[in-house]
Amino acid sequence: MADLPSVSRRTLFGGALAAGALAAMPASATAAEEAASSPRRPGQRSMIGVPFERHRTVRIGMIGLGNRGMSMIGGWSAVPGAAVTAVCDIRAERAKAAADKLAADGRPRPAEYGGSADAYQKMLARDDIDLVYIATPWEFHYPQGKAALLSGKHVGVELPIATELDELWDLVNTSEQTRKHLFLAENCSYGRNELAILKMAHEGVFGEVTNGHGGYLHDLRELLFSDTYYTDAWRRKWHTRSTASFYPMHGLAPIAACMDVNRGDRFATLRATATEPKGLADYRKRHMPPGHPSWKETYINGDLVTCLIETEQGRIIRAEHDVSSPRPYSRINSLAGSRGIVEDYPARIYVEPDHSGHAWKDFGPYRDRHDHWLWKKLKDDPNLGGHGGMDYVLQWRIVQQMRAGLVPDIDVYDSAAWCSPVPLSVVSLARGGKPVAVPDFTRGGWTKARPGLDSQPSEMPG
Repeated sequence: MADLPSVSRRTLFGGALAAGALAAMPASATAAEEAASSPRRPGQRSMIGVPFERHRTVRIGMIGLGNRGMSMIGGWSAVPGAAVTAVCDIRAERAKAAADKLAADGRPRPAEYGGSADAYQKMLARDDIDLVYIATPWEFHYPQGKAALLSGKHVGVELPIATELDELWDLVNTSEQTRKHLFLAENCSYGRNELAILKMAHEGVFGEVTNGHGGYLHDLRELLFSDTYYTDAWRRKWHTRSTASFYPMHGLAPIAACMDVNRGDRFATLRATATEPKGLADYRKRHMPPGHPSWKETYINGDLVTCLIETEQGRIIRAEHDVSSPRPYSRINSLAGSRGIVEDYPARIYVEPDHSGHAWKDFGPYRDRHDHWLWKKLKDDPNLGGHGGMDYVLQWRIVQQMRAGLVPDIDVYDSAAWCSPVPLSVVSLARGGKPVAVPDFTRGGWTKARPGLDSQPSEMPG
């Protein structure tokens, strides 16, 4: 893999190395000790409730112009009051292609950066960028996100914001030190069904919420073995590096929002299980020719990695990740309580007193009745595109918050908590599935109720 930063041995060898380290830990180690907070340094303050400063125009710098970055560039440039002022990719031709696209769409041509691993550092030195959007391979998210914060910019990062626990803590601390927001660009949190379910949960439709399921179940085998889709096969190679739940956030984040995680509840413990790694090797055997580079690889990550997360208030979340098995796409999106349940894929509902007879009912009328104000406002917007429209809803909302000087729906504490199953699953799997404590990234701030994705209607500044 070309020009990748070094990967620490505890990530590279995942469970194997973690098991050796954990074997030396005393059996009496307490959950509190495992979850000890990283203490704040003098002058460091919480970012909870801190609004964006107002921006007349939100000027955006983009790092990473592969599949995801190029799919998002049109949306960023189309949001009212937003402008892409700089683009960067280690492959200079991608930066040029992105600039060409914007110019062809009648937008101002952005500055181009590329051709070296540190090209993004040069872009970050500009003073005409307010928001940095990062859509590079996972290895780059932490160093690029931290560098963007230190350059005085707000930062939106594709999933995950980091892959190791100390990196998550460092991003929390750096955000608090720089007074700039860093957030997970979790588009699925803005999905129409997800936001309607959130409203229904907060309006008591399901009674007392007790459990939920979410994750990322997506057959990516053909793309993982493509010679062109993931540059240098970076995503497939993660399956040779670690035993971990790489990417559960798409389904986990919306369920966490329904449970007011970091807003009255928090993730407390996590335990993980994994099936044997069979899917990728089987696909390779049936579809890849002799001599293909993949034949030199050994896949160690389980096909289905399941995390069982218990919250401080006693709720249970099952978060799953599987991209190696033949199956229809699903983010699961299931939420249950004392008066009913909703499940997605297909969307269906059963709540009392509306329903009886143990038969699922159509979710559609409930979604329409509880539609989030963002979808009511934007569902007819001509720019509503990627992933059923939620990409643009995410982009529009971020720009609106920055222009209006609002508190972000998703903050660095949400982002760190939602991404914590990545490193914590490594530890739990190395312990044979035993529970591990989830750090309190808010340092006690989770106990206070506050708004999040369940925002009140507001307008885009003119």
